[in-house]
Amino acid sequence: MYVGIDVGTSMVKAAAFDAGGRALAVESRPVRLDIHGGHVEQDMEELYGAVVDALGTLTAALPEPVELAGLTGQGDGVWLVDAEGRPVRPAISWMDGRAHEFVDAWLASGVFESVFRRSGSAMFPGCPGPVLAWLDRHEPAALDAATTALYCKDMVFQRLTGVRATDVSDASMPFLDPRTRAYSSDVLAELGLAHRERLLAPVSDPVATGELPSGVRIANGPYDLPACALGAGVTEPGDGLLIIGTCLASLVATDTLDLDGEPGGLHISTDRPGHWLRAMPAMVGTAALDWVLTLTGTDLAEVDSLLDAVEPGAGGVGVLPYFAPSGERAPFVDPALRAELTGVSLESTAADLIRATCEGIAYAARHCLEAAGLTGTLAVCGGGTRSPAWMRLFADVLGRPLRIVEGEVGARGAVLASAARHGVPLDVAAWTSPTTVLTPDPARAAYYTKGYETHLTRLSSARARHGS
Repeated sequence: MYVGIDVGTSMVKAAAFDAGGRALAVESRPVRLDIHGGHVEQDMEELYGAVVDALGTLTAALPEPVELAGLTGQGDGVWLVDAEGRPVRPAISWMDGRAHEFVDAWLASGVFESVFRRSGSAMFPGCPGPVLAWLDRHEPAALDAATTALYCKDMVFQRLTGVRATDVSDASMPFLDPRTRAYSSDVLAELGLAHRERLLAPVSDPVATGELPSGVRIANGPYDLPACALGAGVTEPGDGLLIIGTCLASLVATDTLDLDGEPGGLHISTDRPGHWLRAMPAMVGTAALDWVLTLTGTDLAEVDSLLDAVEPGAGGVGVLPYFAPSGERAPFVDPALRAELTGVSLESTAADLIRATCEGIAYAARHCLEAAGLTGTLAVCGGGTRSPAWMRLFADVLGRPLRIVEGEVGARGAVLASAARHGVPLDVAAWTSPTTVLTPDPARAAYYTKGYETHLTRLSSARARHGS
């Protein structure tokens, strides 16, 4: 019996699996985001309480003792805690936009590109570099009071086990040198944060281990994107993963570290030295569709029928789906970018707008996957996979077969990482087999190839209008 814990942005989940990787039970708890004026924060005590409650309820109902647990969670943001792991202030989420002034200045001065050349990470407002710089200027007392600036799962791990640590995947953004697998003092200095280096948690390489209060062994990490890659079986160079969730994340496994290209996305270090995930975690995702559904008064359950009712092209309506208050971070960084609707008339329907949004998100995914260097198979997971019509649309827009991997993929990957760390043999192929494989329709794929070119043209125009 194995348990994976996935501490997401809006939901905490604890999932139990048998030795063959079959999901036995899942406990979920919603967690709130406090969104105000471009600031996005979370209550750490509420989130940690949700973890404890979900984990306790799950394990109490299991027919057998748990042998091993793994932990993963949302990346980026800043989670300031004291020596006991207690919050100094509310966590600043990866979705937060307050630090855009620093990203803008670093883009203009060349610091942004210099940091990318050292770390392989293209910073965005919600990543720790800019957020810590903002706190250092505007809330220095909070940093002075803190012992550690953690990532989400690291905060939970410290509270559960007493161990203060992070891993190479979380540390990849933006302070880790992917060649040495250690913090870069040069990056800290360039960001004006050398005097705050004490706040960075020790990088445990391989991932840190500990014990839950119940005595069950647990390992910390990797964070949710690489955990999903493990859970979907994406480990061979060239193979990719698309996570259709709050964040639209595209990842491609690689054994080549190339920091000379256009700065964008990040290179996530993994537990295997010499192996990285070229990641393009776009801010656009299911949150964009949720906003449009709310605007049009449409229930999520209606999406499939509405997508089937409208032909490709959405009656001429087009959507650039960049709704995040912090702009976009992959495959380019543009804090000022915002969503645009085109081709709308009095004859346009809610179904047109919904289909155009779904198409726009799929175009953004294609943009990211191409930039990440996808050449092999493509696995897909996340909440978006629950819509069969949207998955068919994705297959057509991407023009390639999709290995749909359903269930708690991040929690599954957390267990696999923990098993590898503790030397527990599991059948990885069985744990990561796809639920189904979806192939594109050739005619629609050809249509969407032209639509993708139009999307890129509109995007270029939108960015040019404000000098990006």
